Amino acid sequence: MLTRIEETLSYLRGKTEFVPEFGIILGTGLGGLAKEIKPEIILDYADIPNFPVSTVESHHGKLILGFLGGKKVIAMKGRFHYYEGYSMQEITFPIRIMKKLGIKALFVSNASGGLNPGFEVGDLMIISDHINLLPNPLIGNNHTELGPRFPDMSEPYDQRMIGLAKSIALKSDINLQVGTYVAVSGPSLETPAEYRFLRTIGADTVGMSTVPEVIAANHAGIPVFAISIITDLGVPGKIRKVSLDEIVAVAEKAEPKMTRLMKDLICSL
Repeated sequence: MLTRIEETLSYLRGKTEFVPEFGIILGTGLGGLAKEIKPEIILDYADIPNFPVSTVESHHGKLILGFLGGKKVIAMKGRFHYYEGYSMQEITFPIRIMKKLGIKALFVSNASGGLNPGFEVGDLMIISDHINLLPNPLIGNNHTELGPRFPDMSEPYDQRMIGLAKSIALKSDINLQVGTYVAVSGPSLETPAEYRFLRTIGADTVGMSTVPEVIAANHAGIPVFAISIITDLGVPGKIRKVSLDEIVAVAEKAEPKMTRLMKDLICSL
């Protein structure tokens, strides 16, 4: 892995001397924040050595380095998923690259299904904790240059940034939920019985991403802020058939609120 990291870093540094302060991962239907970035350089994943290529139509596969509200950022427009057939090491590889490039915090967004009966479609939920039902990305040989063998996960999401986000949302009249996200493999959506099980074990939302990247970030000592847009509901009495197009449409409709919150949060740091 260390050799592959150095190969990728060498390629990126050969393209630009830009040094980002913050990393951003944009999920399904949430690429609007990328439009707020004044780009220094935009690279296709396919052109970056050792980078996977997203196979999901709603993930565009662009790495953007530039300025967001005066802050230097590196943004992934499109992420990788376990259900695409990638290993956990491949999914989290970009986190290793961002760390080596110098980021001091990671911001993650996703679209997820709501399990909490108090949630509605279109709500934003700050992720304050998670439940991992995917293989752990740290399984295998540990490279001490990347992080400790047994990283602490008592604060997987940075409480200071969560507090700042709550204050920003209050001033901007953005309604926020806060809760626990559970990561499952997908790509099939959940059955009613699975929704009940996931709610019973303590989840407020369910999705197919985010947690591997968050574990890798914690392993690397990177503080994380993450947010979900609730695109459908897995609540008894509110479960209905849903398509990817509908999920993307809901995410895109709610996305401006998320963009405003994330941009203001990054600018406040």
